[in-house]
Amino acid sequence: MIREILEYPDPRLRTIAKPVDEVTDDIRTLIDDMLETMYDAQGIGLAATQINVHKQIIVMDLSEDKTEPRVFINPEVDVLDGDAQAMQEGCLSVPGFYEDVERIEHCRIRAMDRNGAAFEIEARDLLAVCIQHEMDHLNGKLFVDYLSALKRNRIRKKLEKLHKKSA
Repeated sequence: MIREILEYPDPRLRTIAKPVDEVTDDIRTLIDDMLETMYDAQGIGLAATQINVHKQIIVMDLSEDKTEPRVFINPEVDVLDGDAQAMQEGCLSVPGFYEDVERIEHCRIRAMDRNGAAFEIEARDLLAVCIQHEMDHLNGKLFVDYLSALKRNRIRKKLEKLHKKSA
């Protein structure tokens, strides 16, 4: 089922997600809905917070043909290389806007998969950036928070104007 994606400046995007205690059929259904929603919106990552479910769940698929879905439940990140790189980011919750954001380029991710099995991977480049971007959502943070107040307010005003027109 395709879910509604919350858009900035919706205050629900600022809610801090809670850990998943147990991976159940309901959680797996949520994961399937998240993947379907992400693919429908032509995104590469989606955090549960973005669909107003405040659980620590992230889905992503960085493949060109969208055949490599990844699931991260209760993700944790350790920095492996302190160098940050700027990469242009966009966000399904901030549609139509792309800005450079500096993120750590090499990290280790620990999480559970859709069956509750723990795993650990090293991530570089786009995967490292994407996991950090999505983890920010779980902590109530958006990529616009890394921008100047002037840019952030301009984006907020444009999106508020669009929301009023579509209401």
